[in-house]
Amino acid sequence: MILAVDCGNSRLKWGLHGNGRWHRGGTVPVAELASLAKSWKRIAAADKVIVANVAGRSARRWLESFFARRSLIPTWVEAKRRECGVTNGYGKPAQLGADRWAALIGAWSILRGPCLVVTAGTATTADVLKGDGTFAGGTILPGLELMKRSLAHRTAGLPLARGRFSVRPRNTADAIETGCLLAQAGAIERVFATLEPGAACVLAGGAASRIARHLSIPARVVDNLVLEGLVRIAEEAPK
Repeated sequence: MILAVDCGNSRLKWGLHGNGRWHRGGTVPVAELASLAKSWKRIAAADKVIVANVAGRSARRWLESFFARRSLIPTWVEAKRRECGVTNGYGKPAQLGADRWAALIGAWSILRGPCLVVTAGTATTADVLKGDGTFAGGTILPGLELMKRSLAHRTAGLPLARGRFSVRPRNTADAIETGCLLAQAGAIERVFATLEPGAACVLAGGAASRIARHLSIPARVVDNLVLEGLVRIAEEAPK
């Protein structure tokens, strides 16, 4: 059994995988990592623990301490030049975030073809994966909720309110919701237009489903994309 952990900027997502399927899983805010103690009571069933952490040193220290008390030694993922069939196009491969690297590997393991890999969390990333498995580069922009909070924080007259998408918004909350969704969709579509013919688009992350509804390109939402990539890395690691 493999315990895969995706520790993002605002939330941690985990899953216990074995025999080709997910057995258990969950999500907690990074600010509430202590609540994992109850959820992970039975993780002794895990033969391997693999973690992609972009939440910083304090989150890593907490996880290290937690696993050490249970005699588990996690693998901390860092982007490499090549792994699991994916080649890293960054000049300095380790600069690529561990979560983006795992998402690319997860997408490649599912599609085995050219695609745009979008993760829609605190930040939205759109990464180009070529048909030969080469990561050719990508973009980072503020995530959907961060865009909305930025407007509320930096402008006196714009509230942080939950609006609804509308083709012609007629109130401020709907105007903000619509504008931010269109900004996300537009950025994704502009990057997708640079891909080779026949490419796919996969989305993951907390805002993936909301954004996918407003794309004019074929898109597929994969809930556990980073975790899928982590499992592939763990399975192909030397014994």
